[in-house]
Amino acid sequence: MDEPMKQLQQNLIEIETEAENLLLARHQLVENDRVRNGNREALTALRKRARTTQTSVPTPFDIIMKEIEGPESRPLVKEMCQTCGNHDSKENTWMMFPGADVFARIPFHACHTILEKGTLNFGVLN
Repeated sequence: MDEPMKQLQQNLIEIETEAENLLLARHQLVENDRVRNGNREALTALRKRARTTQTSVPTPFDIIMKEIEGPESRPLVKEMCQTCGNHDSKENTWMMFPGADVFARIPFHACHTILEKGTLNFGVLN
């Protein structure tokens, strides 16, 4: 093969390699979006189960003001989870671990905390 043909072949190899990398990156973007949507759907299901929305849970300021009104000595700040609300946070929830098809029962609060962090993609069963 002469030199221009080798150069053309090398350029085509580089273009094909870059095109493959682009397709892999696009596929990864789609996969990341699918995982993010799955987490969002699972969090919505957990909020419905707890019958809360992010705006329906009182803010720490509202809780402090209600606590101050009474003469009893109670802690001024009562932490309330934005997702759990008044729901029993120790109630177990079934979760499916991705890629392993393994189900586990973990506390409700731990389940939605993991999903909110977005570290793992879990499916939630009611």
